[in-house]
Amino acid sequence: MTEHKIRVLIAKPGLDGHDRGAKVIARALRDDGMEVIYTGLRQTPEMIAEAALQEDVDVVGISILSGAHNALIPQVIEKLRANGQEDVFLFLGGIIPQDDIPALLAGGVRKVYGPGTNTAQVCTDIREAFAERIEA
Repeated sequence: MTEHKIRVLIAKPGLDGHDRGAKVIARALRDDGMEVIYTGLRQTPEMIAEAALQEDVDVVGISILSGAHNALIPQVIEKLRANGQEDVFLFLGGIIPQDDIPALLAGGVRKVYGPGTNTAQVCTDIREAFAERIEA
């Protein structure tokens, strides 16, 4: 049986036009052997969830620097769940105040990464999350 290649959707929600970090992560994940789909800038929660459904991804990675994470991320989670994608892991990166992280994690975000995070750590975390799901 062939090994399942982890499929990751990288998205930039809202009006944030800075995508360097998203592109760096997308390249790191690709170089680590994952299939990566990058949605581009200014995606709505609906667009992200629909792309995740159409692309049949295992992971959604969201990069957000605009400060709108408390408004947009719960909407993305709601749309993913409405599509029946409860098993999709959601990772978040960007400028996220420490005080906001517990609520994001409790709401369904798997992990939150800040500036300067080692890309190898992101790859490891995604592989570990995926392995946990396989074992369950």
